[in-house]
Amino acid sequence: MTETKDAAAAHAHEPHHESLGSRLNWLRAGVLGANDGIVSVAGLVVGVAGATTDHGAILMAGIAGLVAGALSMAGGEYVSVSTQRDTEQAALRIEKQELKTMPEAEERELADIYEDKGLSRELAEQVARELTRKDALAAHADAELGIDPDDLTSPWQAAWASFVSFSIGALIPLLAIALPPTSWRVWTCAIAVVAGLALTGYTSARLGNAGARRAVIRNVGVGALTMVVTYYVGTLFGITAG
Repeated sequence: MTETKDAAAAHAHEPHHESLGSRLNWLRAGVLGANDGIVSVAGLVVGVAGATTDHGAILMAGIAGLVAGALSMAGGEYVSVSTQRDTEQAALRIEKQELKTMPEAEERELADIYEDKGLSRELAEQVARELTRKDALAAHADAELGIDPDDLTSPWQAAWASFVSFSIGALIPLLAIALPPTSWRVWTCAIAVVAGLALTGYTSARLGNAGARRAVIRNVGVGALTMVVTYYVGTLFGITAG
């Protein structure tokens, strides 16, 4: 009994809610959205700063990039998740029809699934019978489709999450290049972007239980390369136009 209590206490801090994976996916998507906002707008404003010192032009380019990128991300997520939700609902309709027309065959199928996972045939049949009695659709949706009928993905939630996370990320390079004096703009933006990308890289690594150092280096490296390339492209364009 003591060992059982100790084991329970040792795992008390671990979340076991069935939607944990879904929540982690949303968090990871939000972090990646912020990362996209940082990199894309940083590349845009640094590129324009390489072509001109006009504060208004740099600021307008950054704002346009923020709005266009946020709307594009939101629209893409809405379409993508809507398609996923439609697919899930179609699969659930088929499952409902099968449960209605051939319940015994469906229960045997559920027992087969649990037997394949390692349960004895007798126990698999008992599990299938009890789960079917409690909520047949939920049992089959989970075992066969990996879907929770009561927790389908929300297109609007995905769209807003992408819009907000991209916008927050984009504000970092936008403010960093818009506020300082002309001679400090690019360097201030670069430092702010490196810090922001280090944070998003570390956060995404922790959410995925991966090594943080490699993720941070990779994230910062991509952002730095983006700024260097776009700055010199902007400089060449500014020289050519001049």
